[in-house]
Amino acid sequence: MKLEAQPTNDSKQIQNSIISNIRDLINLKNLEPGDKLPSERMLSEKFEVSRSNVRDAIQKLEFYGLLKSIPQSGTFVANIGVIALNGMIDDILRLESQDFKSLVETRILLELKTVRLASLRRTEEDLKNIKAALVAYESKALSGEDAVQEDLLFHLAIAKACGNSTINTFMLTITPQIIIDFEKYHVCDKDQTVKGIKEHTEIYEAIKKQDPILGKQKMKEHFNALYQYCYNIK
Repeated sequence: MKLEAQPTNDSKQIQNSIISNIRDLINLKNLEPGDKLPSERMLSEKFEVSRSNVRDAIQKLEFYGLLKSIPQSGTFVANIGVIALNGMIDDILRLESQDFKSLVETRILLELKTVRLASLRRTEEDLKNIKAALVAYESKALSGEDAVQEDLLFHLAIAKACGNSTINTFMLTITPQIIIDFEKYHVCDKDQTVKGIKEHTEIYEAIKKQDPILGKQKMKEHFNALYQYCYNIK
């Protein structure tokens, strides 16, 4: 699994412009819930942008539940009233980029919950995936290479094991920006490598033992330095 960075400012502006145009098209054509949108090709020609840009905008609106794509059939307006749809799109267009501190706070809140749930719900397959992610992180870290992605893939494996698809989706949503910020602020100091491996191993062992209290405690200890670090950023 490869983690992709979030869109640049330019591509985000293009994406927001397309979203705005889709909203205007829905209003102009008086499209109702269940009505079909024009194809990606037609939208790209109409808006004079690439099909990949249109696809990204549609996927974003799908994520927020405003559109629904059906393979081999097309993209449809979701079962939501026009007034609500317009209001939600306005909110989406006003969304600001997440700041690092907010991402850290959100991640900590989510992961303290995911590790408890993973300890209670994990399957043997989940345990194998978490272990594999741990080994990959350890191998990369001990070789002196950048292990930010492997670190976060370990945490994503735990999120998947928690058995809550909504929490897992939130983790997948914020992780790419976390990678960018980790590199920007040089969060993962190589001096922390051995400590990080030890903490990851302790978290894994708690999940393996199906001990949610210990798992939460170890995850909290793991995030203590990160929490303190982000509040020292100028």
